[in-house]
Amino acid sequence: MKEAGHINYLAHKEMERFIRPGVTTKELDKKIHDFIISHGGFPSCLGYEGFPGSACICVNEEVVHGIPSNRKLQNGDIVKLDFTVRKAGYESDMTRTYFVGNVSPEIQEKVYHTEQALYAGLKMVKPGNRIGDISHAIETYAHKHGLSVVEELVGHGIGTNMHERPDVPNYGESGTGPVLKPGMTLAIEPMLNFGRKEVEILENDWTVVTKDKSLSSHFEHTIVVTEDGYEILTGE
Repeated sequence: MKEAGHINYLAHKEMERFIRPGVTTKELDKKIHDFIISHGGFPSCLGYEGFPGSACICVNEEVVHGIPSNRKLQNGDIVKLDFTVRKAGYESDMTRTYFVGNVSPEIQEKVYHTEQALYAGLKMVKPGNRIGDISHAIETYAHKHGLSVVEELVGHGIGTNMHERPDVPNYGESGTGPVLKPGMTLAIEPMLNFGRKEVEILENDWTVVTKDKSLSSHFEHTIVVTEDGYEILTGE
């Protein structure tokens, strides 16, 4: 899983070179696909329950499961790259939100706090704590910084399959849910809206968007619970 996670991390770093006004989400998808393959992994979003892309690429009000297309990124957009890498039968899942060209300071601040909400949740990962401790920490941080939490979408366990038990919601009560134990592997992923929390699904039956058309940002790491805390697997 660490190997799969490292390829995922490297693919994200590589994509930083190509995110700019005028590039299409389909072009980014092709670059992600080729990079993962060239490093000995497989982009396991491709074909997952019929998904047509190697990555979920979401722009602005799109929350998750954006289908790569001929849509061109515009100056001031935010774009979320969410993809999984399989290596030797094991999965990794990572998402980052990127700025396209010149993005307003207000938007940059909200995106920054989305990433910090992820780390607020990660601080609660250690043996003996519960899933609800992660959920509560993310929700508390998000609300403190004026962000709303999407409740229909959650983080998840991950291993030989992309989605495994348990669910890891981004909201909830501390002291509830499954107990964390060493060796558990989780994908923790706050999906936070700049406006209201409500979402809806587009006619393509995949892409989830904010109902009020406000922006949404998303960060995710795959981690393993260690004897005294956690280790990020989708990192250097």
